[in-house]
Amino acid sequence: MKTVRTIAELRQQIADWRAAGQSVALVPTMGALHAGHIALVGAALALADRAVVSIFVNPTQFAPNEDLARYPRDEAGDVAKLAGAGAHLVWAPTVSEMYPEGFATRIVVEGAALPLEGAFRPHHFGGVATVVCKLLSAVTPDLALFGEKDFQQLAVIRQMVRDLALPVTIRGIATVREDDGLALSSRNAYLSADERYIAPMLYKVISEVARGRDPAEASEALLAAGFTKVDYVEVRDAETLVPFVRGSGRPGRVLAAVWLGKTRLIDNVATG
Repeated sequence: MKTVRTIAELRQQIADWRAAGQSVALVPTMGALHAGHIALVGAALALADRAVVSIFVNPTQFAPNEDLARYPRDEAGDVAKLAGAGAHLVWAPTVSEMYPEGFATRIVVEGAALPLEGAFRPHHFGGVATVVCKLLSAVTPDLALFGEKDFQQLAVIRQMVRDLALPVTIRGIATVREDDGLALSSRNAYLSADERYIAPMLYKVISEVARGRDPAEASEALLAAGFTKVDYVEVRDAETLVPFVRGSGRPGRVLAAVWLGKTRLIDNVATG
């Protein structure tokens, strides 16, 4: 496994693999890798001949008041984990490589990007869509894999790929959880010991909503359990993210965003 920093180096390696008739999978990450990311790499290796993992903390998806500066970074540790997982290439570009001087093009997203996270973080999905489009353009993978932990992000990326007719298959991989149900996330490192004790209640409560519990009642239960603030607990159509209609025969998804102290956690589960 090797690490490359530039699009030119990346494309040369991809060209060599293509010349050998090999398929390519991409796992986009922002680093601070955990077992959830490694599961994505495992899925990539099962589905393609070569697995590329990108590590890039994308500044355009963070608002000025968000945690870009303190977002956990450990490239050396990440590279060691990826080598152990069997990845073939790490692409770790600089900010200037991804957004060179004079960069002036952005993707504007609507549809699945507007509710939920889109309402609380209106800047966010435009930055996500722009960087993912650049990643896909640079790697030209046959497929790209994303965790269902960021379910709305997955829906937005699928919408972008469909709308722009990008020649790539998007695969969602099930959320990896701790034994107590807490979804793995790089931001879990922010939690204090007391907050970590409370955090699994999020999964428990949204699972109850998936079985029919009222979302408003669930929000009150989360606050009573010690969460500082509930941004939303909602049941949405799993494909379009419009409000879910029970009995419609459509797939549903419970999505939630909450605060524990200064840490914002998101999670989701399929409806029963």
